[in-house]
Amino acid sequence: MSNNNNTTCVNISTLLQPEDIFSRRCIWVNGPVIVGAGPSGLAVAADLKRQEVPFIILERANCIASLWQNRTYDRLKLHLPKQFCQLPNLPFPEDFPEYPTKFQFIEYLESYATHFDLRPKFNETVQSAKYDKRWLVVATGENAEKVPEDIFSRRCIWVNGPVIVGAGPSGLAVAADLKRQEVPFIILERANCIASLWQNRTYDRLKLHLPKQFCQLPNLPFPEDFPEYPTKFQFIEYLESYATHFDLRPKFNETVQSAKYDKRFGLWRVQTVLRSELLGYCEFEYICRWLVVATGENAEKVVPEFEGLEDFGGDVLHAGDYKSGERYRGKRILVVGCGNSGMEVSLDLSNHDASPSMVVRSSVHVLPREILGKSTFELGLTMMKWMPVWLVDRTLLVLTRLLLGNTDKYGLKRPKIGPFELKNTAGKTPVLDIGAFSKIKSGKIKIVAGIAKFGRGKVKLVDGRVLEIDSVVLATGYKSNVPSWLKDNDLAEIGIEKDPFPKGWKGEAGLYAVGFTRRGLSGASLDAMSVAHDIANRWKEETKQQIKTVAARHRRCISHF
Repeated sequence: MSNNNNTTCVNISTLLQPEDIFSRRCIWVNGPVIVGAGPSGLAVAADLKRQEVPFIILERANCIASLWQNRTYDRLKLHLPKQFCQLPNLPFPEDFPEYPTKFQFIEYLESYATHFDLRPKFNETVQSAKYDKRWLVVATGENAEKVPEDIFSRRCIWVNGPVIVGAGPSGLAVAADLKRQEVPFIILERANCIASLWQNRTYDRLKLHLPKQFCQLPNLPFPEDFPEYPTKFQFIEYLESYATHFDLRPKFNETVQSAKYDKRFGLWRVQTVLRSELLGYCEFEYICRWLVVATGENAEKVVPEFEGLEDFGGDVLHAGDYKSGERYRGKRILVVGCGNSGMEVSLDLSNHDASPSMVVRSSVHVLPREILGKSTFELGLTMMKWMPVWLVDRTLLVLTRLLLGNTDKYGLKRPKIGPFELKNTAGKTPVLDIGAFSKIKSGKIKIVAGIAKFGRGKVKLVDGRVLEIDSVVLATGYKSNVPSWLKDNDLAEIGIEKDPFPKGWKGEAGLYAVGFTRRGLSGASLDAMSVAHDIANRWKEETKQQIKTVAARHRRCISHF
């Protein structure tokens, strides 16, 4: 079979965990399976090859035309003239006699296979072939792992359940709930660890902004001895214990290049690249009924373009690469962005005796993290049980004014829409203050206008002022990377981003999303439970239907005796 044959395969037992999901090594064939490498099988294969249709030939013997080679007497000749015995598209050699001998016919068949570059899978005995109306044809055999890799464009894995993209909190939550309901799945993660955003792209002083009961994942609470607002490291410890508790084993270092729904078969085709020390660079294709997008809204850094930034000369880094203000002692730092990250980075810099100036380009709600000893978020949720959102917002803003004072006075203008309504309609999260605002009032954190352009060691602001600075931290947020790999689909177009919380988790054609409803960890957990419940119901229904079909066939077989 030639290198341009687009058939694909995989040795499941060595590539997939948990291994007990599959009873056999599985090969996806993007074309027909031909059983037998005698004259008939070779003739079919040659004509398919001529029409550029991919295929695989299975042959139980160790050669083509095993009947002719191993089970005929030496003096045998063809009983008919050669013109009636030749295969399609290649005549016998002219110097062959009218009735070729057995050995000449074998020579002709071998030259036929060579001419059309036919490469059967020898020593592979078909034990059974069964048509499954739900899925596709599966060919099995003892030498599945010995197929030459150049036959296939990608190793292919059939997943008897969903493929989950992302091993962050959202992906782990879906997987744990599926595991609890005994639904098989695979988790693909491009990093080398779970929760890579938390482990690799957060600053050291970070704590959860909400009390732990609003951040825990389904079916496993935080340890009782954890504080109300766990640190970054405690949250990572919790996630790792969560993965261990539910025996979740993502496939790390595997990046999804594309995911496309194949309407012909009603299946998703997820193409990935794996980079590892053991296997090197490998490409895979996963075939599945359901695809769960759990990469979240913070997969890629947002890095705006600023005039003159390339000439600045000092350190420029994204908040995702910021760890601690220790290295910035005595430095003048421009922090671009006034969200929760910008506020906390500025606070950390000030606590390490740096001089931060924070760029504020738009209005922002700043609320105290707690009001009268109670979480502001929890207080707002409690009030919304009895009050409309606009009244809850007005009440919180009055209390905030009493506790923090007038934020407009210090350059932090409030939006016209209240904080909870703004979160519900635009997904914009208010800043929960943990000390930065007092630094702003004291002047230790300066508020400055938007950026006009950078120069060598300085920045010019839109109000005309020029600041001498040493470094820049871009607290400019993140964005989803889904549009780069979800082909022929868009989360908004298929309905996932159109539907408001709590319904924005289900799309079309078996596509699901977790963590895109802009409701933080608590919203992601609710999404995860909804997704897992829906997939589990469909998976169990289809499995039940298959069992009924098999039982019915068995009864029909018995009735014949």
